[in-house]
Amino acid sequence: MKVVIIEDEAFTAKRLAKLIQEVSPGAQVLGILGSVGEALAWFDKNENPDIIFLDIQLNDGTGFEIVKKLKNYPHIIFTTAYEQYALDAFKFNSIDYLLKPIDKKELQAAVAKYEQIYQIEETNYQDKIKALSQQFMPTYRERFLVKVGHQFKSILTNEVGYFCYKDGLSYLHTDHHNLPIDYTLDQLLEELDPKVFFRVNRQYIVQLKAIEEIHSYFNSRLLLTLSPPTPEDVIVSRERVLNFKVWAGM
Repeated sequence: MKVVIIEDEAFTAKRLAKLIQEVSPGAQVLGILGSVGEALAWFDKNENPDIIFLDIQLNDGTGFEIVKKLKNYPHIIFTTAYEQYALDAFKFNSIDYLLKPIDKKELQAAVAKYEQIYQIEETNYQDKIKALSQQFMPTYRERFLVKVGHQFKSILTNEVGYFCYKDGLSYLHTDHHNLPIDYTLDQLLEELDPKVFFRVNRQYIVQLKAIEEIHSYFNSRLLLTLSPPTPEDVIVSRERVLNFKVWAGM
């Protein structure tokens, strides 16, 4: 059994690797990856393992972002400290959903499920994945209805250059509007097409076509020039730079 662990907490990753080898002595841990960007780079250069042990909440995004970008992803056992992601996790036909701290008996049961699946269904597994992926094909928000005074204005999503968070509120920016919206940036990420929008730091989500210039910045970060212009520098945070370069095709 070939395994990849995607986990941004080093101690948790090492403990999980140790537990995997205890419950399945023949298991090979091919890699321990700490971020969305690192994982995508690894899968771009390596063949799929048999199982991904995938943490959902990573420093530069979520485990779901990784799975969505892999054409033929392997079996998945999700690992997380949060129960609320369970429904989304099973949409990806995961073998199991383990809550941290991971219990050895629960891990053993999850590995046993994998072994049963491998013996019975491996020949048509990819066909089932494709069918399930089509069934849960994500749909993204096409417009926002924003309150302006006593009226509501409809703003097309593709007209939005960026979203920003400031002084406890989120704002939508187009060439002609700067309007507050009742969404957090985390909520927006769930509704925006990740091919089009990217969260560059804690304050900004930017659209690809709104980026006019990209400059190197100190501490291995990037400085963006956006249209419409921003009142402050927009910096791609260091932990998001690699994933940003993949997203922007750099």
